[in-house]
Amino acid sequence: MGANPLLGVIFHWIGGFSSASFYVPYKRIKLWSWEVFWLAGGLFSWLIAPWLFASIQTKDLLGVLSATPRETLMWCWFWGAMWGFGGLTFGLTMRYLGLSLGMAVALGLTTVIGTMGPPIFDGTLGQIAATTSGKLTLLGILITLAGIIVVARAGNAKEADLGGEASEGVAEFNLRKGLLIATFSGVMSGCFAWGLAAGQPIRDLTLAAGTDPLSQGLPVLCVVLAGGLTTNALWCAYLIARNRSFGQFFGAASAEAQPGEGPNLLANWLLAALGGTLWYGQFFFYTMGESQMGEYGFSSWTLHMASIILFSTLWGFALREWKGASPRTRALVWTGIGLLVGSTIVIGAGNMLQASA
Repeated sequence: MGANPLLGVIFHWIGGFSSASFYVPYKRIKLWSWEVFWLAGGLFSWLIAPWLFASIQTKDLLGVLSATPRETLMWCWFWGAMWGFGGLTFGLTMRYLGLSLGMAVALGLTTVIGTMGPPIFDGTLGQIAATTSGKLTLLGILITLAGIIVVARAGNAKEADLGGEASEGVAEFNLRKGLLIATFSGVMSGCFAWGLAAGQPIRDLTLAAGTDPLSQGLPVLCVVLAGGLTTNALWCAYLIARNRSFGQFFGAASAEAQPGEGPNLLANWLLAALGGTLWYGQFFFYTMGESQMGEYGFSSWTLHMASIILFSTLWGFALREWKGASPRTRALVWTGIGLLVGSTIVIGAGNMLQASA
């Protein structure tokens, strides 16, 4: 099956919607500390779902991974672990820079590092930039960055419109510390794309085993997400030990519970499973989308980031998070959404032009 960039864009949009939706079930989890529900959901995101879907969708999963060079497995795991550090420090970026500047720096760097890293590393960037299709794809990446900045500015404008509680997130504003943390978070978060790129030998072995090309990236996710599981599990284990919250997994009351009140374990575990599986769904569809982007597969990371921000913002409207924002602020956010939608069209057009060449 040849490349089909239009189908690839659709898959990336589905993945972006899945990523933007995963926190909705998490918000309904009651009387569990952050580290408890994050680890519970993470077990489905980084361990159960990857292995389950890869086992179903690919042929001879264990045989493929056992035949993979150890160096490839190590690099996939390593980049996944580095990506885990980026996710854990993203919250600190918002704390010290606020929503607007924090998102612009962190997500902008994540997009650039994740997208441009692989072609720079393998020496194909100059070759890509020399073609009309490549220039169109790179233009789409620039439009994505512009869209991220506009959406971030809209978020900052919303804080100013609402005032009071909405502005408290910048009370600890520290430009030097915030920029250092945002740079670290942005660079580390982009490492996920490097992990996927390092997994090309796994894809080759998967295809050789007879797996459908659409599912060739699923075994790679098993290894990359194992790295993310390592980082997140170690941090959650530290918080669980410090806060003595391990018993919450089995029904113990959290610090916020009223006397005699405990969590609904069945509901919490089901919500964690749903949220965790939705989170994994972003990369399930990401790998499918990437398989359809042809020689410009590196642009998949930009499409991924644009789709996440697009659908996250739309969820914000659905959940009335923009209630009270001024017409100017709403116009700004819709401008950002328009840029993000436009960027996916431009990148898709560049990929289609290359595919038809």
